[in-house]
Amino acid sequence: MQRLLAAGRTVFEAQGFHNARVDDIVKAAKTSHGTFYLYFSNKEDLFKALALDAAAEMESLAASLGPITPDDDGREAIREWVTQFVDIYEAHGSVIRAQTEWEFNDRDLGKRAHSTLVHISSALAARIHEVRPLDDHGLAEGLACLSMLERFNYFRQAHQVEVSREDAIDTLTRAVFEGFFVPDRRVAGRRVAARPRRVRKAG
Repeated sequence: MQRLLAAGRTVFEAQGFHNARVDDIVKAAKTSHGTFYLYFSNKEDLFKALALDAAAEMESLAASLGPITPDDDGREAIREWVTQFVDIYEAHGSVIRAQTEWEFNDRDLGKRAHSTLVHISSALAARIHEVRPLDDHGLAEGLACLSMLERFNYFRQAHQVEVSREDAIDTLTRAVFEGFFVPDRRVAGRRVAARPRRVRKAG
């Protein structure tokens, strides 16, 4: 079953959901059609299994996010969390993109995808609210943070932008930490201090 799931991810990544065939998945898994149908009724059934795996990993990651302090320890904690987010997205990118692009429309998967979105954004919101108390408990900020993480990784995985893994992690760590977990006055002060002075030209 794990070989078939891995093969499914590979084939969906290379060919897209609609163009993928059970024949292709079976060949990639180096197994038989009979074995495939022991576990899955069709490629849609396999896709659902992959989508549920991706959702479970993302929800587990959300639950692992502990308190974030506005200091070097907090920055390192965000970097570790962002690294895991990037890794999960890389592992499940073809499935996540297929759902995002509406290549595969299933009501149950749609509900689960929405539940996962709420789960992760709420976890982020709770941690943001601890550092920067807001009237809505950070719900909008949590959704904005997740949207940035998801879209950035989506563009990378779809090869719409070419950014290395390390540069992606560095960029997202800085954006998430300074944008959501550092009190405004500290970020503003740092930016003002770093702004180059204007030099008037003589004459």
